[in-house]
Amino acid sequence: MNWIKALFSTSKPIIGMCHLMALPGDPMYDKNGDMEKIIDYALKDITMLQDGGVDAVLFSNEFSMPYQTTVEPITIAAMARIIGELKHAIKIPYGVDCLFDPIATIDLAAVTNAAFIREVMSGIYASELGLWNTDLGKTYRHLCNRGLTNLKVFNNVMPEFAKYIGERDIGEIITSTLFVSKPDALCVSGLTAGKKPGTELLIKIKDLGLDTLLFCNTGCTKDNIKEILKITDGVIVGTTFKVDGKFNNSIDIKRVKEFMSVAREN
Repeated sequence: MNWIKALFSTSKPIIGMCHLMALPGDPMYDKNGDMEKIIDYALKDITMLQDGGVDAVLFSNEFSMPYQTTVEPITIAAMARIIGELKHAIKIPYGVDCLFDPIATIDLAAVTNAAFIREVMSGIYASELGLWNTDLGKTYRHLCNRGLTNLKVFNNVMPEFAKYIGERDIGEIITSTLFVSKPDALCVSGLTAGKKPGTELLIKIKDLGLDTLLFCNTGCTKDNIKEILKITDGVIVGTTFKVDGKFNNSIDIKRVKEFMSVAREN
């Protein structure tokens, strides 16, 4: 697993989320605003995440609700423009996630030179999005055809607001996922953004003796981060970095610094 320190300059990275505002074509898009407003908002969040000390940042169209499993071209175009205009300000490794479309995410990574992606790559789920299916074989062939040999893949094996269809234990799901696709890291989530998966679940997964990295994808706070980092290989953090710890708010640099100070304690 030497790649993780080479990429993030630490063995247990804290990846901060840059949640993009609703984009053109999204139901929540501010029709009185424009792309410049979205870019300015993202720039402020990126600046506070970096100045707060996170190891990397992950761009996602978090406010493109309700989400799609096959996004429209305008979403990819908008995200590519935002990241392109922010490129001059980005000083740390970054990844992309075009929710919840792994093919679009791969293409977005290709045009933005992202170092990693996070997506739901495998499985079939009952969810608020409807019956949510994936096509792992198609997705990995698409990745291969794009020639992105250095792109790191974070597979979200337990996506939010969804339940895996089929009577299979999480250990069986993860073991078979690793056998057929070998992602660089697995992400485990709680029920929604800001909700932590159970510690017992994280321990159970870690005890499988995985030949990959385990990341906690939601619910990390300054009060539980030391406990989580004892079990996992890193975390992806969004909600707790925001003003008052509320999902809809912008990043609060004070909360980022407080979190990172605790996370860095030995």
